[in-house]
Amino acid sequence: MIRALVTLGAILWAAQASAVTCEKLTDEGKRYTICEVDAASEDLRLFLNDGNGEVLGHFSSVNEALEPDGKQLTFAMNAGMYHDDRSPVGHYVENGQEEMRVISNPGPGNFGLLPNGVFCLRDGRADVIETLKYVDEAPECRFATQSGPMLVIDGELHPRFLPDSTSHYVRNGVGTSADGTRAVFAISEDYVTFHEFGSLFRDVLKVPNALFFDGNISRMYDRASNRSDVGFSLGPIVGVVQDIP
Repeated sequence: MIRALVTLGAILWAAQASAVTCEKLTDEGKRYTICEVDAASEDLRLFLNDGNGEVLGHFSSVNEALEPDGKQLTFAMNAGMYHDDRSPVGHYVENGQEEMRVISNPGPGNFGLLPNGVFCLRDGRADVIETLKYVDEAPECRFATQSGPMLVIDGELHPRFLPDSTSHYVRNGVGTSADGTRAVFAISEDYVTFHEFGSLFRDVLKVPNALFFDGNISRMYDRASNRSDVGFSLGPIVGVVQDIP
């Protein structure tokens, strides 16, 4: 009954959503913030370095970099795993320039828990694509970031997720609709398992594909609610850009 009520609330909320809307949601007793972006109309980008090649690392730094062009963030979130120097662990494309190749082989940690995937931004759409499929199709992404594991693959949870897992972290990720027009970002406000987080995307947010961005360091920016999580420097950041009023 709890899941059914939450699902109904999510559907009503989505129907009323504007181009970028962030809302609170509770599923199975766990709290989340959900931000839905109309990928067909919004200026959704990835950020890593500034014009001098220095890591931006913070939402405030991204806003400072955008300000000379009369732009600002309306929403942002950390968007993929990174090394100690903040360089991306996996594939990364910014403004059509590949800065890191695709990593398609298994490896240690969450990133290497295959299948993993790529969040790809093209004109008028956003897609979460499983890595091997991404390699086969070779889409021309203006922006792309690879992370892992996949949370939902073609409507199914990642096969390694366990309902009784003891691994609980604050987690964040993104899911996309089949037509690429709907990008749904989520960050947990409580410690959750991969199974709980993946189930949120599959059963409540109703997206066929979803990708884990990171855990424990997860942070979000939402101008409308004056939320700007702070902490140590991040690697890739995804954000929606708008004109400064």
